Amino acid sequence: MAACAAISSCAKTYDVVVVGSGTGGTAAAIEAARNGSKVLVVEESPWLGGMLTSAGVSAVDGNFRLRGGIFAEFTDSLAARYGSVDTLFSGWVSKIMFNPRVGAEIFSNIAAESGVEVKFNTTVTSFEKGWKLKLSDGSRVKARILIDGTELGDVAREAGVPALEDSRALQDMTYAATVKFHDHPVPMEKPEDYDPEHYRTCCDTWSPDMMLSYGRLPDGYMMLNWPQGGNDIYLEYLDMPREQVYRQAKNRTLGYIYYLQNELGFKNLGIADDVFPSADGLPFYPYYREARRIAGKDTMTVDAAKNPYAHDLYTRAVAVGDYPVDHHHNQHPRREELSHLWYGKIPSFSVPLGVTIPANGPEDFLVADKAVSVSWEMNGGVRLQPVILGLGQAAGALAAIAVKSGKHPSEVPVREVQSLLLDHGCYLLPFLDLKPGDSGFRELQEKGIRGEVKGTGRSVGWANETWVNVPQDE
Repeated sequence: MAACAAISSCAKTYDVVVVGSGTGGTAAAIEAARNGSKVLVVEESPWLGGMLTSAGVSAVDGNFRLRGGIFAEFTDSLAARYGSVDTLFSGWVSKIMFNPRVGAEIFSNIAAESGVEVKFNTTVTSFEKGWKLKLSDGSRVKARILIDGTELGDVAREAGVPALEDSRALQDMTYAATVKFHDHPVPMEKPEDYDPEHYRTCCDTWSPDMMLSYGRLPDGYMMLNWPQGGNDIYLEYLDMPREQVYRQAKNRTLGYIYYLQNELGFKNLGIADDVFPSADGLPFYPYYREARRIAGKDTMTVDAAKNPYAHDLYTRAVAVGDYPVDHHHNQHPRREELSHLWYGKIPSFSVPLGVTIPANGPEDFLVADKAVSVSWEMNGGVRLQPVILGLGQAAGALAAIAVKSGKHPSEVPVREVQSLLLDHGCYLLPFLDLKPGDSGFRELQEKGIRGEVKGTGRSVGWANETWVNVPQDE
């Protein structure tokens, strides 16, 4: 067996290995494979899709009018499954809602059709630079390019990629749950450390029925991801053992369900037993709103969102968002100090390719999920699912071009990546004047990134906007 003493001597070789199928990691794998790369995803859970599926956050935040690329494909697949796009507007928190199991099936189908190989329920046990990896199933793989698609930037940390040091307070996290009304009472045991005071304010603003309909899914199930006196919890999770994080976050959610049953009278409400194939029926991991963010070649900031033409980041744009700067700090000990961050107003925005590329650190390494290079404050706008899907797709496109050209990702011209994304119906800039498929869409986007036309952004409730030609009737 001496021939296999080194990882490289008996390893299977791939162009791109994505570790972690977070929302962005899933998109990166699909895009890289569609552009000719041999792609492997190493995923610790049994599903693809990250926060949209494995973490149970099956209500899309924003970008309803900016549906492009893989995000549009995913939405169209949901609409086909449920009957129409309008059917997805089943709860009042989002216009795109779905059962997490359905979302996972769709991502799995898209990945399989694209030629992505996936190792589920598998982790990386060690790796060497030059990207030689040992996996928990005993196999060994080599990668030309390694992509961190994890929720928290775990691979970037292990690879020694420098992180931004501007975090002032981690956002609250949530162990989401998918629940349903059973045809009989489903009493649960009082969870560890149950305190009803955590939940007293859950209906201060909304009635109990409105609170539950917030996350109603098209099939009648409900997503529990309620920030006001619900299952948000503040933990310093980046520095805590994972088992402890899971236990405390799960108990906060189980306590919330216990409260709904015993204090609000929803005796038949309980965890859905036919969604997640987990022992307790809960998602495979929590919904993290913040990761270890790398120091990238570009760093997206709130000022760049508010004043895009005072910066040049828009010229390197590869993904868009239209949500406010949404920070969850209600459970933080210093919540009053941080309250100005809740739903901070910005216009719709674009994010540059350089946020996926480390400024310093190993070559042939990219980040495709929430660990991209964004400021602490702007993380509240970039962390949302459609933006991360777009950035993941961009990272996959960049990786595929680098493989084909024999270049490092940092050497690939951004215009090549932008052109490929436009080929695949993506938005680079959030102009609402034309949508993918419209005559002139590509030309408008290309003129925008060259600065030949400029948009006017404005904050309009929850759906922020940018227009080249602002409608006169608005």
